[in-house]
Amino acid sequence: MSKSYTPGLKVLEKTTIQKERLLPLKGKVHVDNYQIVDANHIVASTKIPGNIQMINIANELNIDADQIKESMLCTIDESVSKGQVIARSKGLFGFFKSEVRSPLDGVIGNISDVTGQVIISEAPIPIEIDAYVSGKVNSIIDKEGVVINSSGMLIQGIIGIGGEKKGKIKIFNETDTDFSSIEQDDILILKSTLTYDLYQKINDLNIQGIVCGGIDYQTLTKILKKPLGVAITGMEDTTTIIVTEGFGDISMADRTYQLLKNNVSKIASINGATQIRAGVMRPEIFIGSTDKSIVEDSFDEDKLAISIGSKVRIIREPFFGLIGEVIELPKELVTIDTETTSRVAKIKLNDDSYEIIPRANLEVILLD
Repeated sequence: MSKSYTPGLKVLEKTTIQKERLLPLKGKVHVDNYQIVDANHIVASTKIPGNIQMINIANELNIDADQIKESMLCTIDESVSKGQVIARSKGLFGFFKSEVRSPLDGVIGNISDVTGQVIISEAPIPIEIDAYVSGKVNSIIDKEGVVINSSGMLIQGIIGIGGEKKGKIKIFNETDTDFSSIEQDDILILKSTLTYDLYQKINDLNIQGIVCGGIDYQTLTKILKKPLGVAITGMEDTTTIIVTEGFGDISMADRTYQLLKNNVSKIASINGATQIRAGVMRPEIFIGSTDKSIVEDSFDEDKLAISIGSKVRIIREPFFGLIGEVIELPKELVTIDTETTSRVAKIKLNDDSYEIIPRANLEVILLD
């Protein structure tokens, strides 16, 4: 019998994940195999070459290119500071000498007697990669990074913005007017929809992140100061936001909210990076656990197949965002509102009502 596969979001109280922590360029790994690390542990580092600036010494000193080395006061690989004299002409009878000063702090990268130019490289930019999650180093990728195994609670969202952050879980209600208890290392959990006014008040507190049920598209546009466009996010310089249910006035699913509520004051790792095209990435909240009874589980693609009893979310209007359970999967094709035929599912919603929904409009919620 054929199977109907759908997109799936994970809402797991106990699971084991693997995180690749890779450098953008080859560098140095600072941990050993099977070493225990916490989320802030620096596991690898490298240096990205700085910007370069080319100076035409021959033109500046009014000399031929093949005379440049005679005029240079510095050599290749020598450090120079901004304003330092790096070249000087011989002048006329020792007078009327011309000088060239370095426009930046850096290192002499090259001196060419063909072009008459000198290349100065800015200081390299240090890059450090932390573990992101607490766990054990499972393997080392030579000079590139590590793979970390970690066990705990994992919740994936629909869409997010902002990069990796770590902070303390704190429940927040939109009716709260007292912001004095909010600290900069907090990740606020908002069951309802995030409004722009509330975002502005919270954002001024420089917290680590916000996890909410829904968000209006116009609100997201105001936050980003531009339309979202294709959903490839994660590089925004803003408070990390993770939306668990979708666009519109939608409250967070009860199970998701309860899992987060049960972990108040615990340290969480969050990432708003989202990619909905090839190489799908979901925004996520991960809270590590010291429970040794959690065993590594291999992902079974059959969990994404709709079956009787599957917990699903409707991802199209007019029931967008509603959550229910599959109670029947008719074999016959059904004519839907668009006058096309489609395979459907009978869904029992959380309010005990029943709806017939095309299977393509459903998203499986993976529960443990």
